[in-house]
Amino acid sequence: MNYLQAIILAIIEGLTEFLPVSSTGHMIIASSFFGIASEDFTKLFTIVIQLGTIVSVIVLYFKRFFQSIDFYLKLFVAFIPAVVLGLTLSDLIDSLLENPITVAISLIIGGLFLIKVDDWFGDGEETEISYLTALKIGFFQCLAMIPGTSRSGATIVGGMTQKLSRTVAAEFSFFLAIPTMLGATLKKSYDYYQEGFVLNQEQINLLIIGNVIGFIVAMIAIKSFIGYLSKHGFKMFGYYRIIAGAAILIIHYGIMKLTIV
Repeated sequence: MNYLQAIILAIIEGLTEFLPVSSTGHMIIASSFFGIASEDFTKLFTIVIQLGTIVSVIVLYFKRFFQSIDFYLKLFVAFIPAVVLGLTLSDLIDSLLENPITVAISLIIGGLFLIKVDDWFGDGEETEISYLTALKIGFFQCLAMIPGTSRSGATIVGGMTQKLSRTVAAEFSFFLAIPTMLGATLKKSYDYYQEGFVLNQEQINLLIIGNVIGFIVAMIAIKSFIGYLSKHGFKMFGYYRIIAGAAILIIHYGIMKLTIV
């Protein structure tokens, strides 16, 4: 991975992490395009630079983190399903992370769903999140273990199914991203440490640059997304996902056909 590739991947991460378009899917496609998707450092990079986007949530919602213990307990409850399933299916998830076809199909299916989700659930009126609602959102988050699904999309829709307003559901999704992504970063870093993977100075520099850029871009993306979502809903994101997924399939099978010929 060179510096230009790191900068582009960090911009993609910052733009897509909190949008319902799948940051992981976009990172897989971009890294595959660069020919670096299978490299160990690329896999570590795409996870670790999520720390920058985590910090963006903390900065934007700083005052909201000084709430009651109840707030943190609800986040913990919502976090539990991902921990259990993530540890159980770790090897399967890693194998899916290099498959652009999985990403494309997930993008299309998720896009079709997002086009209709506003009609099905509307903009709810609930502003309080119960422990049961938090747990249900946590189960929805597990869908994002399939590359291309979108963690933010799954959790926001999960909140909407419980009659939460789009804004409340989105903000809870942002908060839930903190323990989820922090946990994933620590686990992946530990796994590589156990395997004897040692970072050189250039790789450390790439991680620093990636986190800084991810932080700045995510700040802009979150502010823009909340405003757009409250007014317009999910349809545009649904259409985008379908177009992106279809383009990936066309490119992939077009390349395969040319290779066979």
